[in-house]
Amino acid sequence: MDSSATATASPASEVSRIRGLIRRRDFAEALSAGEALLAEAPDNRDAWLFVAIAQRYLGRVPDALSTLAALERHHPRFSRLHEERGHCFVFLKQAPQAIDAFLLAVNINHALPASWSMLEGLYRMTGQAENATMAAGHVATLRKLPPVVVTATGQFIDGDLNAAESMVRSYLLQHGNEVEAMRLLARIGSARKVFDDAELLLAAVLELAPDYRLARTEYAEALLELHKYQDARRELDQLLREDPANRLYYQSLKATTLVGLGEHEEAIDLYRDILVATPADPDAHLSMAHALKTLGRREEAIDSYRKAAECRPGFGDAYWSLANLKTYRFAEDEVAQLRALQTAPAIAPADRYHLHFAMGKALEDQGEFAESFQYYELGNALKRAESAYRPEIIENNTRQQIEVCTREFFDSRRNAGAPDPDPIFIVGLPRSGSTLLEQVLASHSLVEGTQELPNVQQIVANLRGRDPDLNNPRYPRILSELQFEEYRKLGEQYLAATRVYRNGKPDPVPYFIDKMPNNFRHLGLIRLMLPHARIIDARREPMACCFSNLKQLFAQGQEFTYSVDDIARYYRTYLELMRHWDDVLPGWILRVHHEDVVDDLEGNVRRILKFCGLEFEPQCIEFHKTVRSVRTASSEQVRKPIYREGLDQWKHFEPWLEPLKVALGDALDRAR
Repeated sequence: MDSSATATASPASEVSRIRGLIRRRDFAEALSAGEALLAEAPDNRDAWLFVAIAQRYLGRVPDALSTLAALERHHPRFSRLHEERGHCFVFLKQAPQAIDAFLLAVNINHALPASWSMLEGLYRMTGQAENATMAAGHVATLRKLPPVVVTATGQFIDGDLNAAESMVRSYLLQHGNEVEAMRLLARIGSARKVFDDAELLLAAVLELAPDYRLARTEYAEALLELHKYQDARRELDQLLREDPANRLYYQSLKATTLVGLGEHEEAIDLYRDILVATPADPDAHLSMAHALKTLGRREEAIDSYRKAAECRPGFGDAYWSLANLKTYRFAEDEVAQLRALQTAPAIAPADRYHLHFAMGKALEDQGEFAESFQYYELGNALKRAESAYRPEIIENNTRQQIEVCTREFFDSRRNAGAPDPDPIFIVGLPRSGSTLLEQVLASHSLVEGTQELPNVQQIVANLRGRDPDLNNPRYPRILSELQFEEYRKLGEQYLAATRVYRNGKPDPVPYFIDKMPNNFRHLGLIRLMLPHARIIDARREPMACCFSNLKQLFAQGQEFTYSVDDIARYYRTYLELMRHWDDVLPGWILRVHHEDVVDDLEGNVRRILKFCGLEFEPQCIEFHKTVRSVRTASSEQVRKPIYREGLDQWKHFEPWLEPLKVALGDALDRAR
């Protein structure tokens, strides 16, 4: 096979072939094949590296350095390019440059035995005995590990997750439990956002090596990602006792845990401690501001957001967080600063789209609607470009929910599930008035507001499993395969897991609110496991709701909100599925239109309370006086009396929203 075969071979198979040529020291053929592959796939990282390696071995070191410079423009954090550059400088007998290159390589990827060995020799040659001892220590550490684990770790750090996972899984199958291999597999799971796998693997690692602090730290991080805040707090408290040298990092993780548990005052105290030690930490200022905002301490939150922006100029999240207070208005000098940052060359992509959304809000407040819309469009385009959201997956799931969850299906399972009536689910789309309904209900003496709880989503993830078949996934099909007892256990699991969030009132109360809007997609599951739960569908007029989502940058999730087509398709899917639930579970869901609540607050409050089996209490009308933490984008708005201004805000942008109207189609009428 010669290099002309690259036209028909896949890049992956050709990379494998070139790697074999280099191992056989057939450098001329490797160079020819690598250059041919680059002609077909100019962004192929490994092809660039193999060309440079072949050039070096053929004595063409200046060409190799030029190749590595080109590779660096595409992949600046690829550790092996810096390692290869070090070898080139060794060839040229330029020790200082070689040391710098190898150091950069190991700072990116510590699992590079060749780089550490070269550093040890170069340090000894240049009389740097202390540094040579340090490098020798790293060489010795890596030699204690199985070579396969070292190689796989290097691949993982360089982003080759598939190769690393295949290698380490094969090793574990052959050799059984090995702490570093298990920890690496957990890290790969976390990188893939499969945190429950990481949790299980790291728990097993800690059984074998209970004093392994790095593994315990990663275990706490996985628990945080899974919203298992109590368990994470336990691990972090142990780390704080045993490893005070890393106190600040553990404190920052614990503060995140406390926020997750709704213990915002304690979280703020931790952030203050962190800022005593690191007063210029922009992330700590930002996180403390979020907690202050949640508690309604608006002026303190503003001060902390501003300090975050001062500590890191161009910190997009700090500016967007100010805009996201909704009631905040940027001063003229802040608008000028925002405008200057829009085109600043060194702004990272995430900062840039945060700044775009903040600028859109600042200009909207000034009545500059045309330019405001342009910035919202820019922010959405950047955010959508980094998203892997696929609307057809949601639409396919909706069709399957309708096929599985028929009226006969529910009739035959009438007595299933846990009997507890505790939860009140508020579902719908974000920005639909759900926070207002939550605040109204949480003002009642028998109801506790919590937050947008992740627990239903976690149960769904467990039911879905690792099923890769997106066309015929395990969930919701598995709902028809479960036994009555399993429905009850799922309901009890949900109630037990959510109990930790029910601490916002001095005395226990019988009812609590779960305001996760996306739960409308899982009302079939909720009916099976909690048949006596109350469901409130918070609905808002389509144009107002969809545009409000388009100008909202969410902290996480809600990936359907960053394009006109995506949000319109999602809204239409929502209407379709809610109509189905109404058909098969008549009377179970109360629909509340946001516009009706604004027009007749007391009448709708009485209607909601009656649906929930609650007596009318006057404080539900004066919901804005209720003191509680509110974590959504509407947190500032629900601390004020109800107002009409927001109903028609979208009409300021109507000249640019014709594509949204067209995409929504008959949903404009069906929403009512």
